Amino acid sequence: MSETEVDLEAEMYEKHREAGDILAQVREETADRVEVGVSHLEIAEYAEDRIRELGGKPAFPVNISIDEEAAHATPSIDDESTFGEEMVNLDIGVHVDGWLADTAITVDLSGNPELAEASEQALEAALDVIEPGVDTGDIGAEIEDVIDGYGFNPVVNLTGHGLGHWEQHTSPNIPNRAVSQGTTLETGDVVAIEPFATDGGGKVTEGSSEEIFSLEREGSVRNRQAREALEQITGDFRTLPFATRWLETDRPEVALRRLKRNNIVHGYPVLKEDDGFLVSQKEHTIIVTEDGCEVTTQ
Repeated sequence: MSETEVDLEAEMYEKHREAGDILAQVREETADRVEVGVSHLEIAEYAEDRIRELGGKPAFPVNISIDEEAAHATPSIDDESTFGEEMVNLDIGVHVDGWLADTAITVDLSGNPELAEASEQALEAALDVIEPGVDTGDIGAEIEDVIDGYGFNPVVNLTGHGLGHWEQHTSPNIPNRAVSQGTTLETGDVVAIEPFATDGGGKVTEGSSEEIFSLEREGSVRNRQAREALEQITGDFRTLPFATRWLETDRPEVALRRLKRNNIVHGYPVLKEDDGFLVSQKEHTIIVTEDGCEVTTQ
């Protein structure tokens, strides 16, 4: 590796760490503000604004998942939802020049602390076994064993994942259950470990709500609002996910419908367990080191 390549690699890891430092602070500050009666939109905007104040940028819209929701839920432009006695998952991402950190925490307002503890302890167990050469299937086995021990199920069709440059989800996938053929982690890998625990069956499906989108391909459109939206998307967000409420054009919903119809953007439907069940989540970003791992979002 040349001296220039070494310098670039060192800069990459420093930016991952910087993103993680910002994110750890924002996660704790945001979680402390989640209370019954507080607005979802207020919490999302607080976290996203705070990320910018601290020198980063949101890597994706703040996910606020309630009860059976597991991922891809974020407030709409005029959302009036408030927190009740519910299980609340906050999933927050930061990037610094496209280098990412990703974290999540459950704030339990529902009176089910053991479910929240199950995903938290599953994450701790996973972190304990990470080192160069470990198979991702073995990490999944640790997660599954802990969640099973609490009497719950892991969500098997959601996984942890690698983090790339301007890419929120890259290989390898980190399963939340034992698998026979995983991927071997190597020194320098940057991955998000993301256990989900549920008192449901352990498999989420797509709902009808969709507030998060990302660029599928570059293209051209005639509609003014769609053109304005696309210019902002390619300039500000690139390939990272964004929220409808982030778009500065008038009638952003119309713009997104046109862009989606032309296969220029794609949406992320909210992922949900069956009604009446709960999902908890805990996530950290780590860098695999020679003797274990460095947690950047601690």
